[in-house]
Amino acid sequence: MPHIPTYPYKQPLEIWINSKQDGIEPYVTLYHWDLPQALEDSNDFAAYAEICFKAFGDRVKHWITLNEPHTVAIQGYDDGLQAPGRCSLLLHLYCKAGNSGTEPYIVAHNFILALATVSDMYRRNYKATQNGELGVAFDVMWFEPMTNTTIDIEAAKRGQEFQLGWFADPFFFGDYPASMRSRVGDRLPKFTEDEAALVKGALDFVGINHYTTYYTKHNSTNIIGRLLHNTLADTGTISLPFRNGKPIGDRANSIWLYIVPSGMRSLMNYVKERYNNPPIYITENGMDDGNSPFTSIKDALKDSKRIKYHNDYLTNLAASIKEDGCDVRGYFAWSLLDNWEWTAGYSSRFGLYFVDYKDNLKRYPKSSVQWFKALLSS
Repeated sequence: MPHIPTYPYKQPLEIWINSKQDGIEPYVTLYHWDLPQALEDSNDFAAYAEICFKAFGDRVKHWITLNEPHTVAIQGYDDGLQAPGRCSLLLHLYCKAGNSGTEPYIVAHNFILALATVSDMYRRNYKATQNGELGVAFDVMWFEPMTNTTIDIEAAKRGQEFQLGWFADPFFFGDYPASMRSRVGDRLPKFTEDEAALVKGALDFVGINHYTTYYTKHNSTNIIGRLLHNTLADTGTISLPFRNGKPIGDRANSIWLYIVPSGMRSLMNYVKERYNNPPIYITENGMDDGNSPFTSIKDALKDSKRIKYHNDYLTNLAASIKEDGCDVRGYFAWSLLDNWEWTAGYSSRFGLYFVDYKDNLKRYPKSSVQWFKALLSS
């Protein structure tokens, strides 16, 4: 057994394993970027959701309707990095079709209306008998101002409004953030009075996928706007994991994932204060190692960096609950197993369990598994 390092953490460190004595209690995601093409073409997400409620509602009490709608809107329709690969960056030199200045906002708007429609249908037809709850898993970085100047503090606030506020504000306030209305103008869709009433209050809980924190500053030039004309240009901000040449924290394997545990507590308090302390589930949190062919399985199982990551993020999460009063009700580590990580493929290992892709997908517990077991039994 490899040595399992331990780290001090505040007691009691409250973590929830979402399980029952007789087995695992499922938290089911209806859309994780993989809607069947027939449903995409028919534009009938509500019918798909209702089939799931009918088939599984007796066992599933926690439904995550959408996973990371912000990522879908941005990477699918703004920068073209993910399916369906639409954008208009650099005069369509990168993508063959799309409009980065309009399509992300239209896609986001349709996501919000689809979720609200599903929520309304569930509450009218199924909630009384199935006693379940519906929410969304939002992807949320935390933004720290690059400097303590007013202009950068406002930029960090604006960056968060164009990220979480874009998708969460309609469910709590019935409309998009004022900063988006003023900066995007007519390209930002409008809710009718009936739509606003349908959307507001449609969430039973807020799911948060949180991994990292970046510095954010005001974009004082219009170069990005002229070159891109997209949502990043609309924010008027620039976000980077460096300040004065120094990284904001240690980096995981992924080029975007810098380890900043304090961001977890800051983000929880932001959600508490902006949205009047709604129920929160941390639906994803974790870090990845690389998948070097020169690293033996024995060495790959010694994931002390992952243990420290979870310990430090959970310590900050616990503080947000016990000291700040944030209504956090659950935590999911990403991920149980090493898996296919979208554009990173199998080069990225987020799992608590090592998966041997060369030997019939055999699974081996990493040191972090033993750490979690010890933590949960303490």
